[in-house]
Amino acid sequence: MLEFIIKRTLRSLLSLFLIICIVFILLRFMPLEGYFPVNYDRLTELERNTILQHMGLLDPVPVQMFNFFKQVFTEFDFGTSIRYRINIPVIDIIREKAPISLQFGLSALLLGIPIGWALGIMMARKKGGGWDKGGTFYIAMMNSVPAAVYIIVIQLYGSTLLGVPMLFDPDIPATRILPIFTLMLPVIASNAFWMRRFMVDEINKDYIKLAYAKGVPHTEVFFRHVFRNAVVPMTNTIPAAILFTIVGSIFVEGFFSIPGTGGLLIQVIQRQDNPLVQALVIIYSTLGIFGLLLGDLLMAFVDPRIKLHKKGDQR
Repeated sequence: MLEFIIKRTLRSLLSLFLIICIVFILLRFMPLEGYFPVNYDRLTELERNTILQHMGLLDPVPVQMFNFFKQVFTEFDFGTSIRYRINIPVIDIIREKAPISLQFGLSALLLGIPIGWALGIMMARKKGGGWDKGGTFYIAMMNSVPAAVYIIVIQLYGSTLLGVPMLFDPDIPATRILPIFTLMLPVIASNAFWMRRFMVDEINKDYIKLAYAKGVPHTEVFFRHVFRNAVVPMTNTIPAAILFTIVGSIFVEGFFSIPGTGGLLIQVIQRQDNPLVQALVIIYSTLGIFGLLLGDLLMAFVDPRIKLHKKGDQR
């Protein structure tokens, strides 16, 4: 187990390192306006070069990258905002907005995962019945309808139904309901789909048929064997739910005017605030990579029989 954890962690760190390098290099091909205040056009060539030299942007790219890694890992400094909040440290801006996104994202996950599992269980238990057909229709709709469409529908009709403003207001707790509900929808669909699939796979296995042949009650077989074994691979879908929530928060926060990091990413891209864009992309990438690592570790802890490294004919 320790060997597996070390290998997976090192692989995740390598992936993160490569992503940071790619993001860093790509941003160096962006227009230089993203490293200057709004008065870029008024600066002379000498003034521009002086500012770029002060920021270290005239150094070779490998030197810039080395200085960036040193700055991040020794001082946890991602630079300062150029346009969004001029000369304010990027990490201070993110520290202010990250708790808001975490509040909505974690709420959606904590509510969406159990509901999705429950729906998947009902779909598998009543295969071919009303629950299965209704759940399949819901999952198909969530995968086919663009997110912007159902977000607008929820925003319009939900605000009317609840009698609350369409946009988020921190002073009105009820305005949190619609964004959290919107973030929950893809989480529920994903978890319901995989829970149903894994449980149906277990139901069709020989040991389940043997249990039924021995007269073991249906409920005991379903929950003690089918559900219990289906939960093991389900732990590996948790990172996918985290990623869905992260990606979804970018749209949801923008639509509901939530002052979190999702809406912030859209704003800084539009304003070409390159240091802040770079920091946010790296943070999102870090969450995604370590979310996948968490899924692998959870699956190994839930079922110690799983061997994820080769040893002779065993795995």
